[in-house]
Amino acid sequence: TLFESELFGHKKGAFTGADQERIGRFQAANGGTLFLDEIGNLPLHLQAKLLTVLEQRTITPLGTNKSISIDVRVITATNVSKQNLSNGHQFRQDLLFRLNTVEINLPPLRERPEDIPLIAEHYLALYNKKYHKQISAISDEAVNVMLSYTWPGNVRALRHAIERAVILSSAEQLSVEDLQLSQPSITHSE
Repeated sequence: TLFESELFGHKKGAFTGADQERIGRFQAANGGTLFLDEIGNLPLHLQAKLLTVLEQRTITPLGTNKSISIDVRVITATNVSKQNLSNGHQFRQDLLFRLNTVEINLPPLRERPEDIPLIAEHYLALYNKKYHKQISAISDEAVNVMLSYTWPGNVRALRHAIERAVILSSAEQLSVEDLQLSQPSITHSE
């Protein structure tokens, strides 16, 4: 119910706790773009509802039978491989075909280390502003550590590491210690 309310909206009294009318994300994005993250984790019964909306270009808010026409471009993202999405067991193939008009494959951060300093600088500026800090840069040593780190959580992990470092640092530059990245263990053969 909460998922449907979030995407499609609801009328007052449609379910317990619906004490006022609310438009959903599709209606709010009408005439624009809606981004749906982690679409590969959507349960099958909700995939069917999303497919219906995409095909009919209408939504029906919870608590009403009145359909509302929408004109929305939908962009989705997932960390589930295309092979796993295509197996038909966890993700509806008809929805995959509907969503997969244009596909952009973004490699993991560890496969594009040249992006790491730019992304880190972006988040440094963002979190400097958010936490009222004035950290001017990231040390060369910290950048080198970030470049060698595997980033299992991709950009989210990098963002979190920079946010934590900005919060905890009292220096003018972020250091390796500020990042608190546990390095993979290195084995030596003798």
